[in-house]
Amino acid sequence: MAAIRVSPNGRCFVDDQGKPFFWLGDTQWELFHAFTAEDAGTVLKRRKEQGFTAIQVMITGVGEGKLPNVAGERPWLGDDPSTPNEAYFRNVDRVVEAACKLGLILVPGVFHQVQRASITVDNARRYARWLAERYADVPNIVWTTYPEAKEEYVPVVREVVAGLQEGDGGTHLITLHPDPSPASSSFIHDEEWLDFNMIQPWQRPDLVYSMVSADYARSPVKPVVMAEASYEGARYGKVNTPLLIRQQAYWSYLAGGHHTYGNGGNCDSPATWRSWIDSPGAAHVGVCRQILTGLREWWDLIPDQSIFAAGESEGATVNVAARCPKGGWALVYLSSSTTVSVRLDRVGAGSGMTIRWIDPITGTRTEAGSIPGTGVASFSTPAGWEDALLLFERRPGG
Repeated sequence: MAAIRVSPNGRCFVDDQGKPFFWLGDTQWELFHAFTAEDAGTVLKRRKEQGFTAIQVMITGVGEGKLPNVAGERPWLGDDPSTPNEAYFRNVDRVVEAACKLGLILVPGVFHQVQRASITVDNARRYARWLAERYADVPNIVWTTYPEAKEEYVPVVREVVAGLQEGDGGTHLITLHPDPSPASSSFIHDEEWLDFNMIQPWQRPDLVYSMVSADYARSPVKPVVMAEASYEGARYGKVNTPLLIRQQAYWSYLAGGHHTYGNGGNCDSPATWRSWIDSPGAAHVGVCRQILTGLREWWDLIPDQSIFAAGESEGATVNVAARCPKGGWALVYLSSSTTVSVRLDRVGAGSGMTIRWIDPITGTRTEAGSIPGTGVASFSTPAGWEDALLLFERRPGG
């Protein structure tokens, strides 16, 4: 498993050969804690098959990090991070090894704001150094923390970061996942150690596009990962549909960012993972990856809302568009059953272009008809579709 790093232009991730890495994340917060290594390996294998590439996980599970794992082992002896429990971390080792063999990036959370009474400015560096030394030779790790997006948490986060860098010599990327939502790590965007930004809109999916767009526009340029939005399934009396899951993914990617999916069962009922591992939304974001990576130079896409002459909308029904920097294609996402008007000069329509509808559920493509090469044209979501993609693509040699 090769490590990932930030691309030279600061927009995306590449592997150690310089090839673009597509970040499709999944939240598996309890993978080290509430799963046996065998079950964790099965979950990771299924996510790999579904197209996921990065797994976000809490080292000590959700909560205050003091509860025993499925084998009855607590993360720390005496509930003290200064004395990690070797028996607990042997299970972590096995899960890390399984992810490495599958070629999956792991994003372990070292510190969460609910652990502030346990992990402090006085002991954070020592604990983080121990972790980083233990996994220094594991290439598929990206470190993160989960503080509130407030200045009062910056000192302990800096101590965690210092320990990580001392422990592995700075070989792994480091980011920050703020909690609670809605928030972004960009509240400390200028910290030199912050390799890329993470955003948590969580129960505010209407903010996904605007939050990713805001961080995409920041200087210096850094990759943006929409790291935790609304989970698929029933949570807190609300059912989040596969449509919402698709919307969030396309809003993230076409804003120039990267995306992480989540299913509510991953933290509410990890023991029932067999009932939610194959949920529809997980398959749909896998289709999203296939569609996007099938585009030429997808890693350099440029968000471009000027493609819309009318019908852009906003918030929970925003329609979004992006294009290839060299003019090879433009992709429009209609997030509901609607009609939009497109400026054909902005998508390069005309001779040498094909125009197709793509079903976001299946990836199936159908011709969109003959479209004039200039002016403005209107497009309506195909009958019976909840959402749709419209692809303008230059023919080879066109």
